[in-house]
Amino acid sequence: MNRRTFLESLTALTAGMLLPSSRQHDEGHDRHGDVLPRRILGRTGEAVTMLGVGGWHLGQMNPRDAQATVEAAIEGGIRFFDSAESYQAGGSERYLGRFLVPKYRDDVFLMTKSTARRPIRLRRHLEDSLRRMNTEYLDLWQLHAVYSPADVDRALDNGVLDVMEKAVEEGKVRHIGFTGHRTYTAHLRVLERTDRFETCQMPINVADVSYESFIDNVLPVLTERNLGVIAMKTLSNGGFFGGSSHGQHGNNPRVVPNRLSIREALHFVWSLPVSVLITGPDNVEQLHEKIGLARSYNGMNAEEHKALVARVADMAGRRVEFYKA
Repeated sequence: MNRRTFLESLTALTAGMLLPSSRQHDEGHDRHGDVLPRRILGRTGEAVTMLGVGGWHLGQMNPRDAQATVEAAIEGGIRFFDSAESYQAGGSERYLGRFLVPKYRDDVFLMTKSTARRPIRLRRHLEDSLRRMNTEYLDLWQLHAVYSPADVDRALDNGVLDVMEKAVEEGKVRHIGFTGHRTYTAHLRVLERTDRFETCQMPINVADVSYESFIDNVLPVLTERNLGVIAMKTLSNGGFFGGSSHGQHGNNPRVVPNRLSIREALHFVWSLPVSVLITGPDNVEQLHEKIGLARSYNGMNAEEHKALVARVADMAGRRVEFYKA
């Protein structure tokens, strides 16, 4: 399949993820106000907002700014919140347990992740995450940061999936998934080994298409199997702004604004069959910008895809996506 046909097929799949207009209307409000448009999270059947808050960036804030960001997200219609036990040694989870859960738990989709590769440690991470997040259950718990086929084999052979399935049986977790950002081969190994996971979180951005691509190699398999797709690093974790380290801007050539606008970059991602785009705001102003871009999204066709991919193809590679293997 050539790239044009591939992108056209993905665009068509996106339409099937959107809620019917009647359900969008019914779920466009809750007791806290207007809610962003929702998409179906794959086989989970959950309707989640098309934009979610990234926990790493939230954990980098001071308590006052973290609380303001949570409140701005709720006011702006976001109902999906991401975190991980490894973020700030649990600090991100503590912020959610302090500022989100007491007021909004029944109205949000709450997820966290664990880097553990051994059952005892994985179970301990779950119990610690539940305590820090001040909740009796998680909507989604993901095996975090698979980085190679060998890493996947080690984790699954050790029995981590048994721990995750037991957590579901006990009602402490509603859904399970996996994440990673170093190489698409790790994701393919997960998908070769098991069909039990319900979601996958991975880098999805316009530069990815031209270098060691998750979009080309993994996204078609996820859509075929109806896994919920959680898009991260949609601005290359700072790489689009010249950065070469986690969440930082820098002096490398800039994809944004030299080649693309933030609007073009994010609308490209939303036009693919992703359920939710995770944004990592540095402040409330950036979050407001992303909320506005979600509300203004009205689709993108394959020709527009092709033009955007071509515009940044010569910049693609580890200089922009520095986190790839």
